[in-house]
Amino acid sequence: MLSNNSQKKFSSSIWRLPTEILAQIFLYCLPENGNLAPAPYLSPMLLTTVCRRWREIAVDMPNLWRRLRLEVGHGDWQQRAFCYDSYLKRSRGRQLSLTLECYNNDWTELRSLLQPYVDQISSLSLWFYSGAGSLATADFHGLEELVIYTDGPDPVLAVTHSIAQLPPSMRSLKLMNLWLNLRLSSDFSPLAWASLTNLEIVVDGLDSFPRLLRLCPNLSSLTMIGIFTAIETSETLVHANLQSLRISGHLHLDWAGNLGLFNSVTLPNLRAVEVRNIGQWPHEEFKAFLTRSQCPLESLIFGGGVMTTDRQLAEYVTLFPSLKLVTDPMRSTFYF
Repeated sequence: MLSNNSQKKFSSSIWRLPTEILAQIFLYCLPENGNLAPAPYLSPMLLTTVCRRWREIAVDMPNLWRRLRLEVGHGDWQQRAFCYDSYLKRSRGRQLSLTLECYNNDWTELRSLLQPYVDQISSLSLWFYSGAGSLATADFHGLEELVIYTDGPDPVLAVTHSIAQLPPSMRSLKLMNLWLNLRLSSDFSPLAWASLTNLEIVVDGLDSFPRLLRLCPNLSSLTMIGIFTAIETSETLVHANLQSLRISGHLHLDWAGNLGLFNSVTLPNLRAVEVRNIGQWPHEEFKAFLTRSQCPLESLIFGGGVMTTDRQLAEYVTLFPSLKLVTDPMRSTFYF
């Protein structure tokens, strides 16, 4: 417990800190858990209420004002819009990470507010609630990362319309709770997803797998979660850039069919594979795929719900002596 004199000395030391040191401390005061709505009890808003000097420093730090969650659809929109705009102006052209939540069927108010800042937005999280309309993500010309959440099946068409075209700057797309099937993905333009290097998606049927690879020729990392049924196609596809493939299904563990997943593709640059919940592992199919692809496999992880044998595991080590091979039944599914 500090004495009164010690407390005064400590407080005095803080006030004498150089501006550069205070600025670094302010950056560490930002909340760690994503984008938050402006609140007087959280940084950076809180920092502006301590004293005049702290307010001047905080307002003059664009990096403090780059992350924001915006809501439309309930409450006093005009008051919130004024607060949002004041917040965004302080970013002074820096790249923005935003979360947009629309509780009605119209994104017009948010689009209008964001128009002066649209080219600054590099990371965007969209929440589609029941009744929400589509939002043209292609209009966000500097967008590099897009995450979409839904609250059920109702917004599916709005989401698919929103991502039918993506800006050329896009690199990462994560679709939460949206069950994409072959019919829905066929609506996407062949050039819509060409720039993506990372895709995390929930699929309804493995027949979407070759389609996704064709849509994303530059993809280096793919995570698929979904209900998997066997691929029935004679078509083969070579994808030269995919390096990481993560799959988690919902198969019964006594299912003994052949997924056909590795019969339809050749991946010459594949380095890491992780699988969970797909039942009996298609060992012979996978070995043939490895031979055909001649890929430099470095990591092979079998999580829970994958049935393999010791002999099969030994064969992989023989094929790739430096392979990192992991079997971990506690890894049950993926969570984005």
